Amino acid sequence: MNYPIKKTGLLLLDPYNDFLAPEGKLWPHAKEVAEEVNLLVNLKSLMDTARRIKMQIFFVPHHRWVPGDFLRWKYPSNTQVASGKRRTFEKGTFGGTFHKDFEPQQDDIIIQEHWAQSGFANTDLDQQLKQHGIERIIIIGMLANTCVESTGRFGMELGYHVTLVKDATAAFSKEAMHAAHEINGPTYSHAIVTTKDLVAQLDADASEQAASA
Repeated sequence: MNYPIKKTGLLLLDPYNDFLAPEGKLWPHAKEVAEEVNLLVNLKSLMDTARRIKMQIFFVPHHRWVPGDFLRWKYPSNTQVASGKRRTFEKGTFGGTFHKDFEPQQDDIIIQEHWAQSGFANTDLDQQLKQHGIERIIIIGMLANTCVESTGRFGMELGYHVTLVKDATAAFSKEAMHAAHEINGPTYSHAIVTTKDLVAQLDADASEQAASA
């Protein structure tokens, strides 16, 4: 397992306050798992590492709810219906704002918002990755068994090398985390790692590539 830094992108999915802040609408559902895996610390560690070694970061955000969403859709999913009722990630509100520890910086790329679970479907993610020469994607953020999994599966189908970081994501239950990393993850991802091991690998790869440049 190694990562050509210029050909690898870090994808941060849905870093909204509704997911990651104590006041967020969905934090109570994710809190147990998030705290058990030390989610916020690990997310920040990977973001800091990517910035330090100059790996390209892509923000892959979920659609922010506005009044009228899904009302005239033929087949909204149960999750979309529920998000409309509770106004999840509502645009212009605290919940629909990126967490203060994960705000985009000048060189970061913000992908178009996805409507459901895959960061690729109906967005410019694939185009942006190709324009920046990215062949390998490291996926972190929320949720392990929905957006992370859907984005990873779609990425694999498009020919990307996919890495999951099992303690840099969370879910609403331990069962969902188990399914995401022990059952479903191995069917589409090329590597499933911990934050500690990945940071060590990225630092080693960055040093080696800089020395040979």
